[in-house]
Amino acid sequence: MPESETVIPQTHEAPAPVETVPGASVPTTGASVASNGEAPSEDEVLEALKSVIDPELGINIVDLGLVYEVDVAEDGDVDIQYTLTTMGCPIGPLIEDQMRAFLAPLSGIGEVRPEMVLRPAWTPEMMSDEAKAAMGMF
Repeated sequence: MPESETVIPQTHEAPAPVETVPGASVPTTGASVASNGEAPSEDEVLEALKSVIDPELGINIVDLGLVYEVDVAEDGDVDIQYTLTTMGCPIGPLIEDQMRAFLAPLSGIGEVRPEMVLRPAWTPEMMSDEAKAAMGMF
C-alpha cells in the first residue's frame, strides 16, 4: 500500500438492513419478515425444535414430550411453553438458546419467546413411542 493512503479501522458493525412492512407502524429488520409474508406453521416449528437435543438423554425435546405448547402468531412471533425433565435441571438457558438458533432460519419467523413452565410436571409417559424405544422402555 502506498504511504499516502491511510486505513481507518472499522470499530462497529453496519446496522442490519431495514425494510418497511405494509401496514406496519415501525420498520422491522429483514430477519423477522418472510419473503412470502407467511409465518411458519406449528408443524414447521415443531419439526425445527426436533433439532434441540436434551444433552443428558440424547433425545430431542419434542419426542421427550418437553414441548407443551407452540403458538405461532400471524406476524411470525412464536410462543413456546416447555418444561424440563427435573425441576432443578440447569439446562433451561441452553435449551432456549438452541430453540432460537434452530428456529431462526425458518422463513417468516419473528420473535421466539420460550417460557419454561413446571406444571404439569414432566413424566416419562409424555415421551413419543420413538423416544421410549430409544430409552429401552418397551
